[in-house]
Amino acid sequence: MTWVKICGITNLEDAQVAVDAGADAVGFVFCEKSSRNIDPQVAREIAAGLPQKLERVGVFVNHPIEQVQNVVERAELTAVQFYSEPGSVSVEALMALKENHSGLKLILACPADKLSQGVLLISEDFRKMLYALMFDSGRGARPGGTGKRFDWNEARGMVQLMSVTVPVIVAGGLNPLNVAEAIKLFQPYGVDVASGVEAKPGKKDPAKVYAFVRAARETEQTA
Repeated sequence: MTWVKICGITNLEDAQVAVDAGADAVGFVFCEKSSRNIDPQVAREIAAGLPQKLERVGVFVNHPIEQVQNVVERAELTAVQFYSEPGSVSVEALMALKENHSGLKLILACPADKLSQGVLLISEDFRKMLYALMFDSGRGARPGGTGKRFDWNEARGMVQLMSVTVPVIVAGGLNPLNVAEAIKLFQPYGVDVASGVEAKPGKKDPAKVYAFVRAARETEQTA
């Protein structure tokens, strides 16, 4: 079953909509420049009202590992999603993070345009640390949350190749109308959406959230 994450959660109402729609995870963005930025304490209060089985993913952009660890503890996260170059976070730092937080899942998010330059180089040790590798459409100062698709046709082969060795999550410009196409094209482990199910930045549209999850599930049934 395709893993579905509703990202950019800023309030309990939206989180509950994601749960009721059947999502597997919600994402909290801890990036001050983002319109979806949330305080760790608020994220913790929201998480307290959610089912234990729901993944609570913290999204970080080039944060120092010490800061990530602090937020993981304060917000009681079950997974972290890094937007950074593979070499910018050491395997040792990630090992320490996982040792201090048993069961914590690690997701590395990378711009999909890297794939046009060839296979993304990730060491075997680093690969073993990852729960999944996410491909998004962002770049530079805005690594994610752009609401735009990357070139799916150009990236398809490389995404499928990477999927052989590590679970892949597809993000960037997904919405209820195109998520089925993305699942059929990439056959990913998971899909991630933020702006594609919003009424405005930081506030979800319940109808879009339900439609997104429904489209993903119906695609699985017909695959």
